[in-house]
This record gives sequence, structure tokens and C-alpha cells, in this order.
Amino acid sequence: METIKTADAAAGTTTDAVETVSDGATTDAATKNSAQTETSTSTSTEQAEKAEPVENTDADDEFAEDEGDGDTPAGRSSAVAPGAAAVVGAALGLASLTGTWMGTVLSARRELVGQIGASSASPAEQINQIYAAPWHTVAAINGAFALVALIVTGIVLLAVRDSAPWARALAWGGLVLGALGLLIAVGMYFDLFASLPTVPATPAAPAGSGG
Repeated sequence: METIKTADAAAGTTTDAVETVSDGATTDAATKNSAQTETSTSTSTEQAEKAEPVENTDADDEFAEDEGDGDTPAGRSSAVAPGAAAVVGAALGLASLTGTWMGTVLSARRELVGQIGASSASPAEQINQIYAAPWHTVAAINGAFALVALIVTGIVLLAVRDSAPWARALAWGGLVLGALGLLIAVGMYFDLFASLPTVPATPAAPAGSGG
């Protein structure tokens, strides 16, 4: 009987040991699983924290680019001014070639003054006052417009280097027109393209032709 009880006690002890080992293994597995879960959670949190500044940096860069594109009032004004100056310079250069209303009016006035004062003048003086003076007046007005066009377009091209490409192209066109207008005006004023008309000399009467 004692032998049987000893065997039963040994079997119970073995069973308890097996149960203890099983419980310990289960506890270790649960501990490892929880540790892995915590590690993965912390890793995901760190990755999310690292990703957030990148998105903010991109947003800041886009905001800075928007500010640099001239969205602010100061940027828009700095972009509009060179374009407006280029348009004005091109218009002045074209006017120096085609003529202006001011030049036409001043030329007509100068011609009228010449007609009034040419009643008692010689034929050469009449040509100078009625024809040459109005012609030179138009040349002077056109030359003044061409000179202003050169100044305005030169400022756009030299001083404002960050202007838009279309503004610089228009300024170059105005510069060329102004240069041509100035050359033509100088040629008109100094009668390089055509000389003034001259009155032929009156032939002297032959001697002894009278009575």
C-alpha cells in the first residue's frame, strides 16, 4: 500500500511539474508577444514622428515658392513695373518712326510762321522757313521720342534683371525701334537723306540788249 501511495505521489508531482512548465512557457510566450507588440508600436510611432517633419518641410517649401512667384503685393508690383516700362518704351520707339501728333501740330505751326515772315524774304529764305524749318521740327520731336524710348528700355534691360522674359523681349524691341528712330531723326535734321531745294540763279541780262 505504501508503494502505491508513493507512486501516486510521484505521479502527482510530475503532473504538477508539467503544469508548472506549461504555465511558465505560456507566460513567457505571452511576455514575448507583448514585448514584440510594444516594440512594433513604438517603431510605428517613431516612424510617424519622423515622417511628420518631412511633410511640414514640403509645405514650407511650397509656401516659400509661392511667395517667390510674386503672389504677395510687393512681388506683383515688382513684376508689373518692368512690364509696363517695356510697353511704354516700345510704344515710344514706334512713335519715333511713324511720327506723332505733337510733331504734326508743331510742324504746321512752324510752316505758318514761315509763310507769314516770308513775304519780304529772298527765295532761299522762303524755302528755309516754309519747308526746311517744319521738316527739322518733325525730326527734333521724333528724335526726342526715340531718346526717351532708349532711356526707358535701357533701364528695363540693365537695372531690372529679374523681369519677366516677355518684358525683356518687348524692351529689346523698343530699344531697336528707338535706335532706328534716333538715326532717322538725326538724318532728317541734318538733311542727310535729301538736300534742301535750291532756287536756280537768275541769268544775267546780256549787255546792250536794252532799247
